[in-house]
Amino acid sequence: MKKKFDLIVIGTGTAASTVAYKCRSAGWEVAVIDSRPFGGTCALRGCDPKKVLVGAAEGIDWNNRMNGKGISSNDINIDWSELMHFKRTFTEPVPKNREKGFSKSGVATCHGHAQFIDKTTIKVVDDTLESRYVLIATGAKPAKLDIPGEEHLTTSDQFLELDKLPDRIIFVGGGYISFEFAHVAARAGSKVLIFHKDTKPLKNFDPDLVNQLAKATQDIGVDIRLNSAVEEIEKKGKKLIVHSSEKEGNQKFEADMVVHGAGRVPEIDDLELENADIRNDKNGILVNEYLQSVSNPAVYAAGDASASSGPPLTPVASTEGHIVASNLLKGNHRKPDYTGIPTVVFTNPALASVGLQEEAAREKGLKFRTNYKETSRWFTSRRIGLKHSGFKVLIEEESERIIGAHLLGHNAEEIINLFGLAIRAGLSTADLKTMPYSYPTSSSDISYMV
Repeated sequence: MKKKFDLIVIGTGTAASTVAYKCRSAGWEVAVIDSRPFGGTCALRGCDPKKVLVGAAEGIDWNNRMNGKGISSNDINIDWSELMHFKRTFTEPVPKNREKGFSKSGVATCHGHAQFIDKTTIKVVDDTLESRYVLIATGAKPAKLDIPGEEHLTTSDQFLELDKLPDRIIFVGGGYISFEFAHVAARAGSKVLIFHKDTKPLKNFDPDLVNQLAKATQDIGVDIRLNSAVEEIEKKGKKLIVHSSEKEGNQKFEADMVVHGAGRVPEIDDLELENADIRNDKNGILVNEYLQSVSNPAVYAAGDASASSGPPLTPVASTEGHIVASNLLKGNHRKPDYTGIPTVVFTNPALASVGLQEEAAREKGLKFRTNYKETSRWFTSRRIGLKHSGFKVLIEEESERIIGAHLLGHNAEEIINLFGLAIRAGLSTADLKTMPYSYPTSSSDISYMV
């Protein structure tokens, strides 16, 4: 059956939903397509469910840190089955509610794999959809590692659906997925090992603070093996054997589960993009400054599916969604601004970053000073028994503007937003120093950081 629309949206996550609703509100005929349950990565298999698990790990962490400081309970533990049941109270209603919302607003919904037939025509199962415009907002998926036994890897999606947590878990890759899940798993009682093929994990974060976080991670029993590349995953009965290459030679490690934490790539390879003359590379759909395809002007891309310069974060997807909707409805006139967008590794303690790192600031030729300090002896950390915390703030010399801020510690994920605001608004150190913060709070420490 053939159907005609003004806009077809592939995906139902943050960026996709934003564009679909805005264009439908303007009177456009809109259809959304998704091969998975409606809702996208963040709500179903990413940020939101992950943070529920992190909350439980925080409870264990608080208890352990405060033991002997007024807290004496030694039998606190995570009931994994109960925790997963709680997590599903957040995720299970999403697909039905998202589809109901689309239908109520008049957005047509289609379930199945989308495949381009030509520049603006898409096939979904037995239907053929024609449109004036198409938005690709399909998100990302785990990168292919091209190693023997790769089929034995557990994805982050699958980890978030585990009914039982295995005793021994190996994470492949030293990115934020591995570190966040490792902190949860270790505090839930699993023996955890992280393999990372390079010298530094968490490459998009400040290396000095990453070193501190690595120590905090090792303190909870996680074994971090750097310069260790996973070469093969072998299945023997119910066990998995990980073959790795290390400085001292090849080694073998046993595990009950091996989790993929080695990066994600745009989920676009099954869309038959060549039929629509949509150019792309490993980073996603190639777009211009208006998030419009460089080769097919009827197509836009947003979120993780786009090769824009924005980081792969939910707030970025939302921002890009608003921009695409505005450009579709009014013609190309808005461009994304990725200045001052914070990013966080939700470990315990959390690691947060916004703006430039030192190396990037030097490459830009900026003249700046760096304020760096470990803060475990500060009141904010000491009162809650936090052994590893610190900050690094980059300040431009002439203007006294904040050009980068990097935090490790309690409430880092909240404080970083204030530094993000400072960077976007061009605030100076004087602005931050003279702000009368509520006290004593983590935010009041900002005046000592700048």
